[in-house]
Amino acid sequence: MKTIGLLGGVSWESTAIYYRLINRAVNKRLGGYHSAKIVLYSYDFSDMELLARTAQWEALAGRLIDGAQRLQRAGADMVVMCANTMHHEAEAVGRAVPLPLLHICDCTAAKIKADGLKCVSLLGTRYTMEEDFYKARLKANGLDVFVPDEADRKTVHRVIFDELVQGRVEPASRAAYRELIARQVERGAEGIVLGCTEIPMLTGPEDSAVPLFDTTELHALAAVEAALA
Repeated sequence: MKTIGLLGGVSWESTAIYYRLINRAVNKRLGGYHSAKIVLYSYDFSDMELLARTAQWEALAGRLIDGAQRLQRAGADMVVMCANTMHHEAEAVGRAVPLPLLHICDCTAAKIKADGLKCVSLLGTRYTMEEDFYKARLKANGLDVFVPDEADRKTVHRVIFDELVQGRVEPASRAAYRELIARQVERGAEGIVLGCTEIPMLTGPEDSAVPLFDTTELHALAAVEAALA
């Protein structure tokens, strides 16, 4: 079994989900008392949030590279960045650290295409929805991608940062997400990409008339596949 290197704490709420999903999947595959071999480097989310909010992407890349190098020194065989937004700097990390980086967009796109879908709406932080790094990667995988309108983007982003990263799951926000997902379906979305690792804390299949693609789960399972290959 290879050792999975996790860059976490962005936020720790979703990192805990990664840890649980990975260990459960390894045990399901191997049985008995087996669990995953994991090295975790966890950031203070306040620092990382500030760098993203103020568009200090180069500084943020430096933090991510430092963390990935720490994982390498600790014996990790791969890097898994436990956040969609942090993939803004995935290419910089990949260039700086000689370990495979499992990109969250690639495993998500593979699942969408395996399900026979092509056109999806992307939900996530405003950085993920409004900048090109994420949409471009999905499009490079052969998908058609669009994002909610400005008002809905504000709602998605606000709920993530004001509630989910703090562990709050509010019924009113679930209802708001359900309504905005319905609007994406009306615009032609065949599926919805939950492109923030905290969104699955709030929204599930019962909230959508079309398939939801849980990037947290897909990424975690891709890490297991790589570890057991």
